[in-house]
Amino acid sequence: MIGSLRGEVLERNLDGTVLLEVAGIGYIVTVSQRVIPELEPGSTTFLRIHHHIREDTQTLFGFTSKEDKATFQVLLATHGVGPAMAMSVLATHPAASLIDIVATNDIAALQLVPKVGKKTAERLIVELKNRLSLDILDGGPTVARGGGSSVADVREALAGLGYGTEEIREVLRELPSSADSATLLRDALKTLSKN
Repeated sequence: MIGSLRGEVLERNLDGTVLLEVAGIGYIVTVSQRVIPELEPGSTTFLRIHHHIREDTQTLFGFTSKEDKATFQVLLATHGVGPAMAMSVLATHPAASLIDIVATNDIAALQLVPKVGKKTAERLIVELKNRLSLDILDGGPTVARGGGSSVADVREALAGLGYGTEEIREVLRELPSSADSATLLRDALKTLSKN
């Protein structure tokens, strides 16, 4: 089993994979669409690896943080969630945001994930409450922020301003989830105005 790789990024591809050269061997690693812009060709990187083995194929999934890897593994253990959906969830919501979403029953936030409808989002919230440890992050639970997550507040504000679901999904994917609501909304509006 491969647990991590450190090497030079040779290529990054539109399909969400990077070619990472380690000691003369090239590994094709699937990464989150949120992470791919950070992996510049020619740069050296360290990825934590989930080595997914099936009867007919082996796939390496790479993560820049142990929290994202742990969250990916929790998602994989959830009924009806395969690697593609787990990566899609992480591309839309980093680990800290996902913990907030589950803790606050934010079904609308999970519906921002491509191919996740209301029923799937409801089922995921129920199942993840039992599986997703609020201690995945080093700092412990991140849910003591008050009413809900900053991302949820910004999503509602943008929807109220008339932005579509796809526009909101794309802009939130580009923003850090750790900022407060006012900062996130300001940055989201700046990004949307450029587009």
